[in-house]
Amino acid sequence: MTATEVLAELERLGNESTKRTLMKHGAREPFFGVRVGDLKTLVKKIKVDHALALELYDTGNSDAMYLAALIADPMAFTKPQLKKWVKGAYWYMLSGFAVPWSASESKFGRELALEWIESDSEQIQNAGWCTYASLVAIKPDAELDLKEIEALMARVKKEIGSAPNRTRYAMNNFVISVGCFVQPLSAKAKTVAKALGEVEVDMGDTSCKVPVALDYIEKVERMGRVGKKRKRAAC
Repeated sequence: MTATEVLAELERLGNESTKRTLMKHGAREPFFGVRVGDLKTLVKKIKVDHALALELYDTGNSDAMYLAALIADPMAFTKPQLKKWVKGAYWYMLSGFAVPWSASESKFGRELALEWIESDSEQIQNAGWCTYASLVAIKPDAELDLKEIEALMARVKKEIGSAPNRTRYAMNNFVISVGCFVQPLSAKAKTVAKALGEVEVDMGDTSCKVPVALDYIEKVERMGRVGKKRKRAAC
């Protein structure tokens, strides 16, 4: 499919109800309001098409940008391309999911995660923490820098109270990800999670809740799934 054909299909799939909901979460024009389930159906038709993904992301259409992450080839990304993507990720569906999924599976995941965490931009910080959270979910523990991850959790504990709104959500999610996916650090993640307690994040005019990190990790623990890695970052 061409980018023009994809945009036409996205327009057909869009609906006003989904659009209104996504706008409450931070999406803005241009976009059509396509449900994620419909995007995934479209992915089955397109499969992997990195060139098309880059073209779709450049449209600035939020539906197309999210779809781009689902059809991109993460290993084909250059570092400048990912930096361009994170600059365009203006709301959390892009900065917290689309870009981190792509970055974490690329050759530059850890490097960019650490760089983005230090950004002055709330959305780029969000992308940084979410990229590292995705990394720990897919990389074998032997390929992770456990001391670095411990230091990042200590930073979360120290700085989360003064961090920007969406960054707080991503920091909390990072601790959850470590607790669930990194067996050697799960106990330490629970200690940090206990100290965090209920993290306050303004979720806007939505019914979304911030997960309580300790509760989430312990639930995964009871299921016997701590340390079980995911095949792909995207879900």
